[in-house]
Amino acid sequence: MNTTLIVTVIIIYFIFLIGIAYFTSRGADNNSFFLGNKKSPWYIVAFGMIGASLSGVTFISVPGWVGSSNFYYMQVVFGYFIGYAVVTTVLMPLYYRLNLTSIYSYLETRFGKRSYKTGAIFFLISRILGASFRLFLVANVLQITIFDSLNLPFVVTVAITILLIWLYTNKGGIKTIIWTDTLQTAFMLIAVGFAIYYISTSLNYTVPEMFSTVFDTDYSKMFNFGSFIEKNNFFKQVIGGAFITITMTGLDQDMMQKNLSCKNIGDAKKNMFWFSVVLIPVNLLFLILGAMLFIFASKNGITVPERTDELFPLIATGGYLPQSVTIFFILGLIAAAYSSADSALTSLTTSFSVDILNINKYYDDKRKKNIRKKVHIFISIVLLIVIVLFKMLIDTSVISTLLTVAGYTYGPLLGLYALGIFSKININDKYVPIIAIIAPILTFILNYYSETLLFGYKFGFELIVINALFMIIGLLIIKKK
Repeated sequence: MNTTLIVTVIIIYFIFLIGIAYFTSRGADNNSFFLGNKKSPWYIVAFGMIGASLSGVTFISVPGWVGSSNFYYMQVVFGYFIGYAVVTTVLMPLYYRLNLTSIYSYLETRFGKRSYKTGAIFFLISRILGASFRLFLVANVLQITIFDSLNLPFVVTVAITILLIWLYTNKGGIKTIIWTDTLQTAFMLIAVGFAIYYISTSLNYTVPEMFSTVFDTDYSKMFNFGSFIEKNNFFKQVIGGAFITITMTGLDQDMMQKNLSCKNIGDAKKNMFWFSVVLIPVNLLFLILGAMLFIFASKNGITVPERTDELFPLIATGGYLPQSVTIFFILGLIAAAYSSADSALTSLTTSFSVDILNINKYYDDKRKKNIRKKVHIFISIVLLIVIVLFKMLIDTSVISTLLTVAGYTYGPLLGLYALGIFSKININDKYVPIIAIIAPILTFILNYYSETLLFGYKFGFELIVINALFMIIGLLIIKKK
C-alpha cells in the first residue's frame, strides 16, 4: 500500500470538506448550528442520514459479524423499519408541535426539571459511548493501515481524527453537516460497491454467480424461527431492533436534530420514510460484502483475524485487490466515521449547552456563542479520552457491543417517554434520577443470571425493553396520588 498516496487522498478529501463548511457556514449563528435555520431540504437530510445511521460500525463491523452471526442482523434491520414508523408517526409530530431545539425539554414540560436533566444526561452518556465506539473502530483501522507505518501512536491518530471533525463543524454545526453527510454517504456506498465488484472479479464470478454463491452458503441464513430462548431468535431481534431505533433515533438528539432542521413536519416525515426504506437494501449490501470477504479469504488462504472487524481492512489494504479498492476503502472508512461523528459532536454540544448549561434561558446571543464553542472543544476532548479507554478494553465485535450497551443506557429514556406520551400519570419528579440508575442495574443483574433464573433464556437486543419496563415500574411506584 502506498502510504504517501493514501495520506494525499485524505488531505484532498479533508480540504473538500473544509470547502463545504466554508460555504455553508457563512453568516451562521446559534440557530444555524443547532437547527440549520430550519431550511434543510428533506431529500438531502434523508440521504445524509443513511451515512450517519450506518457509520463506521456498519462499514467495518457488520461485514465482519457475518462470520459468526450469518445474515441474522437483517432481523434487527427489519425491526429498525418498524421503529422508524413509530418515530415518524408519534415522536416527530410531538417535537414539531412543541417547536423544540432539544428534544429532552419535553420531559420538563411533562414531568419536571429533574426528569428533563435525567433524560439529557442519559443521552449524553449514550451518545458519548456510541460516538466513541464508532470512532474507535475507524481510528483503529487507520492506525493499522496508515499510522503504524508512520510510527504515530494511537492517541495521536484519534486526536487528528477528532481535530479534523472539529474544524469543519465548529462554526456551521448542523447547517454544514446536512451537506457534508451527503457527500460522505455517497463515498461510503461507492466504497462498498467497488469492494464487492473487485472481489467478485478476482474470484471470476459474474453478478448472478456472486449472488448464487453467497445465498448457497450458510452465511446467508437470515431468519431464525427456532427456540425463543436463543439470542438471535427472529421475534426477539425484530422487537429489539424496533425499540433500539425508537430510542437511538427517536429519543436521540443526534438523529432528531437533523429531522428538526427540515422546513416542516411534512418534509421531516418524507425524509424519515424514504430513509428507512433505503436502509434495508443498503444493510443487505453490507452483509453480502461480509459473505464475499469470508469466501475470498477461504479461497485465497487468508487467515481470518481473531477480531473479525479487521477482515475487511485486511483484504482491502493488504494488496489482495487493486489499489483503487484501497483508496476507496480509506475514503469510505473516513466518510463513515465523519458522517456519524460530526453530527454526534454537534448534538452533544447542543444538548450540553441547552439542557445542562441552559444557555437559551440565561445568556445573550454573543455569550451563547462563546459558551457553545467552549463546549464543542470540551466534548471533543471527552471523546478522545473515552476512545483511548476503549482501545484498552474492547475485544469483541463492535456492532454487538454497541447495541448491547444501548440497551442499558437508552432504556431509562424509553421508559420516561413511553409513560409521558401514552399516559396522563404524574410522577414525583425528584426521584426520577434514582429510578433511572436502578433500572439499568436491575437489567444487568437479570441479564447476568437469566439462564439460571429463566430456564436457559438468553437476552438479546430486546434487553432495552426490559430496562424500560423496570423504569416504568419504578416511575409508577413514585407516581403522585
